[in-house]
Amino acid sequence: MLAERRHQLILRALRAGGPAAVTDLSEQLGVSPATIRRDLVKLEEDGLLTRVHGGAVVEEGDQPFAEVAEVRVNEKDAIAEHAAAMIRDGQSVLLDIGTTAYRLARQLHGRRLTVITSNLVVYEELADDEGIELVLLGGMVRREYRSLVGFLTEDNLRQLHADWLFLGTSGVRPGGQVMDTTVVEVPVKRAMIKAGEKVVLLADAAKFPGHGMAKVCGPEELDAVVTNEPVDAATRASLQEAGVEVVVTGKGQA
Repeated sequence: MLAERRHQLILRALRAGGPAAVTDLSEQLGVSPATIRRDLVKLEEDGLLTRVHGGAVVEEGDQPFAEVAEVRVNEKDAIAEHAAAMIRDGQSVLLDIGTTAYRLARQLHGRRLTVITSNLVVYEELADDEGIELVLLGGMVRREYRSLVGFLTEDNLRQLHADWLFLGTSGVRPGGQVMDTTVVEVPVKRAMIKAGEKVVLLADAAKFPGHGMAKVCGPEELDAVVTNEPVDAATRASLQEAGVEVVVTGKGQA
């Protein structure tokens, strides 16, 4: 494998899952730990990551949608399939930004629904489905992450109410707090929570604890969490204490 391709894969892995150890990267890429260490040195020199003991991290911030969309697709599809089964025909659905919401949109074809979103990829996915009433929120375009943000988006949400909100996240803390890496997205997510009758968090196993510096909401503002693997005991206890249903796909309630 060419060094440039390895560098791309290393950065993708770090952006998707947070800190990564040299040994893990070595196994994923099928090269020696010594090769990974040299790659990390080069990437740090280029200002693309920070080496830490035993591995490396990338600075939190915007991640190109196209990169994140290729990570943990099977897990996201399992979560999306369960989420789609929660929705009844004729209902209204608010879909957050992010790749899991996009995977959910793919499950909604042929349904009779109203879908409201600030996610441009969701809009593109459903634009030609005549059975779906599609509402695209206004706002400032974040090109790299294919989303709409800002006061126009928030104002639009104040005029709307949806039966369901399916919310994405960068991470869930042991106390049940929902986090995000990008401050500009947080006000939109909070406005979505106010607009949703039922709030369901879609979070694959890598989001526990995941990462993120900005708090979106506490567990008391969620009705359910859908994930693909059992949640750690501390987080599960915090969620259940707040009355949140925790559903593990294929396994029922955690």
